[in-house]
Amino acid sequence: MKNYSICLPSYSIGDDVYSSIEKICSPFGKKIVCIGGKTAISKVRDLIEKSIENTDLIILDFLWYGGEASYENVHMLENTDTVSDADMIFAIGGGKALDTSKALAFRTGKPVFTFPTIASNCSGTTAVSIMYNSDGSFKEPFFFPSPAKHCFIHTPTIAHSPSKYIWAGMGDTYAKYFESVMSSRGEDLVHYHNLGVTASRLCLYPLLKYGKKALDDFRKGEASFEVEQIILSVVVTTGIASILLTAEHIIDYNTGLAHAVFYALTSYPHIEEKHLHGEVVAYGVLILLLVDNDREMFKTIFDFNKSISLPTCLADIEMKSEDLENLVPKVCAMKDIDHNPYKITEEMVMKAFIELEEYNNNI
Repeated sequence: MKNYSICLPSYSIGDDVYSSIEKICSPFGKKIVCIGGKTAISKVRDLIEKSIENTDLIILDFLWYGGEASYENVHMLENTDTVSDADMIFAIGGGKALDTSKALAFRTGKPVFTFPTIASNCSGTTAVSIMYNSDGSFKEPFFFPSPAKHCFIHTPTIAHSPSKYIWAGMGDTYAKYFESVMSSRGEDLVHYHNLGVTASRLCLYPLLKYGKKALDDFRKGEASFEVEQIILSVVVTTGIASILLTAEHIIDYNTGLAHAVFYALTSYPHIEEKHLHGEVVAYGVLILLLVDNDREMFKTIFDFNKSISLPTCLADIEMKSEDLENLVPKVCAMKDIDHNPYKITEEMVMKAFIELEEYNNNI
């Protein structure tokens, strides 16, 4: 019998979750260093400081994470005195800030607590950091034995963040379902992989049911029931699925063609400069569904993307048909497509890109 351990996320969600900081974090020490994005810190600094008044917890400093989830920034933070002196790390912000802080926590052996201020991805609850080179191009996933000690999901803060983040987060979230189902098809899965694929259903169907209204409510700053359901899908469900699917620290079931499309596109500077991860992954899902010849689901996702203005064509991500000759080989060179029920060829991918353009032109 195989011996293994699975560490799933611990999280709180609501409008008063910061009141639990002292109870949840004090067993890990007293001295805190807060690391995150500048805007993110400005949104929650007063809330966090107020929540630990009259407790033994002390915040040593608020530090900027460096602007990129890179090993260079991890090393920079590792050499600061306040990080060395701290008992624990509070990671504040979006995916790159949280991923930088999680990597730093692993390297320094300190416990980390996450405070997502946007709902664009599952970084707050998952046990991996997506690392980039200093120029913004993708480098590699950096896996950890367990996720953050706890994730504090403060819905009012997220509901007042720019709507583009939860908009893009939906694209990255439903990709988890399609990529895990496709990559595991026909296999006799071990329990944790099977559980991860099963959980990934909740990365898709709540979005189709609540996504449009949630985005409309979000743009009004309302933390409605629908908004909460989408936040949970993006931040929590995807994180749980990711941990189960990468329990062996492999990407076989946790990624796929949609992310291969994204990572290949990061070689074009304007993608990182002007477009969000989940936004581009949402476009990649349409390529995946065409390659996989799932026309019924392709139409469902195409229509959903259209309903909330996620990308459906090359022009939406500022690319042209003449770029495909250079782009398609990069997509097929990504390790994300190594584990599939069939070999994905350049011919198949090129055909899907062209078919998607033609479908757009004919509607």
